[in-house]
Amino acid sequence: MSNKEPLKLSEHEEFLIKIKKENFRVHTARISILILFFCLWEIAAELSWIDPFITSRPAAIFDTLVLLNANGELWRHLFITVGETVVGFMLGTIIGTLIAVLLWWSPFLSRVLDPYIVVLNSLPKVALGPIIIVWVGAGLMAVITMSLLISGIITIINVYGGFHEVDQEKIILVKSFGATKKQILQKVILPASFPTIINALKINVGLSWVGVIMGEFLVSKAGLGYLIVYGSQVFKLNLVMTSILVLAVAAVGMYLAVAYFEKKIIRHL
Repeated sequence: MSNKEPLKLSEHEEFLIKIKKENFRVHTARISILILFFCLWEIAAELSWIDPFITSRPAAIFDTLVLLNANGELWRHLFITVGETVVGFMLGTIIGTLIAVLLWWSPFLSRVLDPYIVVLNSLPKVALGPIIIVWVGAGLMAVITMSLLISGIITIINVYGGFHEVDQEKIILVKSFGATKKQILQKVILPASFPTIINALKINVGLSWVGVIMGEFLVSKAGLGYLIVYGSQVFKLNLVMTSILVLAVAAVGMYLAVAYFEKKIIRHL
């Protein structure tokens, strides 16, 4: 046995090296594609293959980014949008999960509310914009409400669906030992549905950004959504493209934060 241990260790090390090389190739390919995209974009604008007034160009976007950073507007608008998104994300996830638990707890209530949830999910949320403005006012609450509507409904559907995918034999087993419904929820349903809840978190990252930007399009006087609308209205397309790129970077950062949180939680389970 002692003669075989170094061989196993060597195979394990080779496997880790192979994984690291594969990850390096993936990251290199991703960065290369991004660099190539911006280079081709700049070349196309320089050679007039595209109209830089309409499509902007990386050099102009960089200049706009430097200007926004210098006068402090970049961080002000970014922090406003990120703050609204985080609030909408947390509220949508928490409230959506609690409602999913309530629906699982009461099959009668689930059957009653099911068609309404389907209708709300199918309804374009932007159509509710004018009503939201009337109800909560044309301000921060309207933006957060829009984000909550979009992310909350999806959370309810995904988490509630995950509850029903739990192995019924496990539920029958704990019932045979006299477990209450609360104990079944705590000991079986929620632990088994953890991957579903994490997936709902990842989905909610994108949906929260969608809701916030839609809300800012309608009512906001600050934020990245406001910059996009303002730039398009005054034909400052450099400002529009800069805001979109900043928005993309912020959304990716928030998604990576959720993925990091997932890994930390899994390690402690």
